[in-house]
Amino acid sequence: MDDRPNLARRAAAEAIGVFALVFAGCGAIVTEATDPGSLGNIGIALVFGLVIMVMVYATGHLSGAHLNPAVTVAFALTRHFPRTEAAVYVAAQAAGAIIAAALLAAVWPSQPADLGTTLPSVGVGSAFVYEAVMTAFLMFVIMAVATDTRAVGAAAAIAIGGTVGLDALFGGPITGASMNPARSLGPALVSGELHDLWLYLVAPPLGAALGALAYQLVRGEHPGQPSGAKA
Repeated sequence: MDDRPNLARRAAAEAIGVFALVFAGCGAIVTEATDPGSLGNIGIALVFGLVIMVMVYATGHLSGAHLNPAVTVAFALTRHFPRTEAAVYVAAQAAGAIIAAALLAAVWPSQPADLGTTLPSVGVGSAFVYEAVMTAFLMFVIMAVATDTRAVGAAAAIAIGGTVGLDALFGGPITGASMNPARSLGPALVSGELHDLWLYLVAPPLGAALGALAYQLVRGEHPGQPSGAKA
């Protein structure tokens, strides 16, 4: 018997989780912009990794802790999540990101660093590759810990948060290391900085799909967890 909350409550958990991601992560970027050297790239990467880790622990048993439209889409494509529920999750994730960005704008009217909007420092083609590959890494790890019973489930949040932090360490200076359309959408819409937003809406879902398919290819025939498994 499925003892998870109903869809509305699960979607609310997703919105809260993404709100925390954007408010903490983009808030760290704003802090660095207003006080250079206070966090640095390492500190910002640590914030993003930690907030994902704690939100996976907090909401994994409620909603599966996708916290990312790219993850939801990849789970739906690989039949680990009901496709009929995917749109609701994606809408909730986007809403959480927009609300968090709006709150940051209320606190910081001058909008330092465009509220943490992701912008590439390289050409669009190179940035697209980075975002797709980083998201593929992330989704490969998520598939391992969320859908394969052979993985150590208790360490799922640490593995996922660690991957986000790792990607942010080497990819942050290049693209902002979004890996998450909602995380990029919220600050971009609220700040009005929409330059290259399409890149962050397209590359992560593509990368997540590739990462999910890659894990299914290497895992072999082995029963996984049911749909909506913790992510």
